Amino acid sequence: MARNQRLVTDSDFQDAVERQAVVRVFKDDHIVDSNAVVLRFSEKMVVVQTRVSDLTYYDREACEFFEMKKR
Repeated sequence: MARNQRLVTDSDFQDAVERQAVVRVFKDDHIVDSNAVVLRFSEKMVVVQTRVSDLTYYDREACEFFEMKKR
């Protein structure tokens, strides 16, 4: 079973980048991306990759990011 851990701080995002953690992205209470890996981030944007050539840029304030961890 998986549990969700919300990524909020720069430290959370940096940890996810280093471990290539799988995340889900929510916007307006809807999943807009899943099975994505955080590649990089700034105070305004988060860049995730779902496939080799599929990069998506999300506004950090407009979205919520949850790491999917296995129990």
